[in-house]
Parts: sequence; C-alpha cells; structure tokens
Amino acid sequence: MNDVVLPSKRPGGRSAQVQALVRTALEELVAEQGRERVTVPAVAERAGVSASSIYRRWGDLSGLLAETATHRLDPNRPLPDTGSLRQDLVAWAQELITHLAQPCSKSLLKAAAALANDGADTDCLRNRRKEAATLVEQARARGEHAPETQQVIDHLIAPIVFRLVFGAEPVKPELAQRLVGELFAISSSSAVPSPGPASR
Repeated sequence: MNDVVLPSKRPGGRSAQVQALVRTALEELVAEQGRERVTVPAVAERAGVSASSIYRRWGDLSGLLAETATHRLDPNRPLPDTGSLRQDLVAWAQELITHLAQPCSKSLLKAAAALANDGADTDCLRNRRKEAATLVEQARARGEHAPETQQVIDHLIAPIVFRLVFGAEPVKPELAQRLVGELFAISSSSAVPSPGPASR
C-alpha cells in the first residue's frame, strides 16, 4: 500500500478528503475496539496515510481525538449574533452541548481528555477560544458590558466539558442558560469600578 502524505491545514481539495479519511478511520476504530486501544499507527493504516503525517497535522492522538470530536463545529461557520451577548453565548453553548453530547463525540472527547498533556492547546480549544473572543468583541462593539474571553472559557466551556467527560448525568442544552447567568454574575462582581473624582 502506498501511504498518502497528509497535506497541511489548507481547506478543501485533497487535504480535506484525506482529513475526512483520517477522521472516519478514527471513529470506526473507536467504535470497534474502544478508545483505549486506538493508536496513531492504527488510524494511519486504516486511513491509508502515513503516521508521520498525522503527527504533523494533529500533534498527537489527543489532538486528533479532540479535533475529530468537534470537527463538525466548523470554526468558519456563522456565530450567533442576536444583538445580546447573553443570548449569543446561550445559543453558542447549546450548540456545543448538542454536538458533544452525541455518543461518538462524547467518547472521542473523553479519550482526548485522558491523553491530554501540558503542551500546546488542541485545535478544539483554540477554535473555542477564537469563537469566544469573537462573541465578546462583537458585544463590546455594540457597547455591551462583556466578560473577558478567558472567563467565558473558564466558566462556560470548561464546566460543560467537565460534565461531559467526568459526569454521570446527561448534559442537556438547558445547562447553557444557567452557566451563562453565573458567568455574568462572576464577571460583574469582578469588574473594577472606575475611580471617581478626587476629593478636594
């Protein structure tokens, strides 16, 4: 078998086709063998690509698992723009919950978390951070008070992922409304008021 060299992250064409082969191979192997037995060489063999190409594109198995779990959340898709940051964040978080709560995505996400290390952020986290920053920036452009991007990650995305990976109870889209409310409460309490005029 002639191994295919996986192209870099350019969208479309042969690169997109080969990336789809790799993701499909990973999903099939996880379904057949369980995530604990899946390796990069096994994925490469199933997909017909070189293992070194997978390492170059995704870094390691954790990065591949995380990206595959969320690849249908296209980072170039339109984000919510309701005119209210609170509603934008609720809609965004509900979309994330609906996608990641699917059995295959949840299994891949758990596997990625188990293999995570202290290295660079995965595509999954980078994309969510970029999306959070976009929502925050468009709210500030409207003149809204907005939490910091890292607060959105810490108090909205992190609790969702934690429940999906470690929780026993189903994670439902309704959770988004409560988490966004808590995020705004934390953001408001941590805001530093502008200093008033100096006393004479």
